[in-house]
Amino acid sequence: MALRNRTLNLGPLENNTYVLTCPATLETAVMDVGFEPEAVIELVRREGLHVRWLLGTHAHYDHAAGMLEVQRAVGGTYALHPLERPLLEALPLLGAMFGFPPAEAPEVGHDLADGEGIRIGQELLEVILTPGHSPGHCAFRQDRICWVGDLIFAGSVGRTDLPGGSPETLVRSVRERLFPLGDDVTCLPGHGPATTIGQERLHNPFVGEGAEGLP
Repeated sequence: MALRNRTLNLGPLENNTYVLTCPATLETAVMDVGFEPEAVIELVRREGLHVRWLLGTHAHYDHAAGMLEVQRAVGGTYALHPLERPLLEALPLLGAMFGFPPAEAPEVGHDLADGEGIRIGQELLEVILTPGHSPGHCAFRQDRICWVGDLIFAGSVGRTDLPGGSPETLVRSVRERLFPLGDDVTCLPGHGPATTIGQERLHNPFVGEGAEGLP
């Protein structure tokens, strides 16, 4: 049995916040809350979910600014890769760069590691380190679904001009860590619609076959 996924499209940057639930136990992980944490809290309470994890693909403002409010309301251990800690500590500054209000960063309760399994009830998520958009960016995979954060989008890729970004590293992460998972894997990104590895491998103008990489 697979995790049940709910996608909430929230905030001015249309972030995808994901709520992943084990159907057998209702144990839940909430992934990447930047804006409108009250929408996440309402969903959790309405459905009687038990939040075990707050997962961060990375620590940019639009993926982390709402995590503490969710944690205070419904619990959960915030998990983030250690290389993201400098970005998390700079959360108020990063928000100010884009005119967003100050935000208090949640305390990291678990350091993500490449290849580890995050247990959600009876289900398991694999952590895949995919730097480039940020130094410790991670994707999460269960079977043929991969939550890819801001690594790759439908027809595009995450920006690399923010602190800690690297175009060369992002291209390498996509081609060496994501594409080998298989063309039939569905990618659920941090913004925009779902896509597949096959679609992006064949047609993505930045990292697909025949692409010359990012400018």
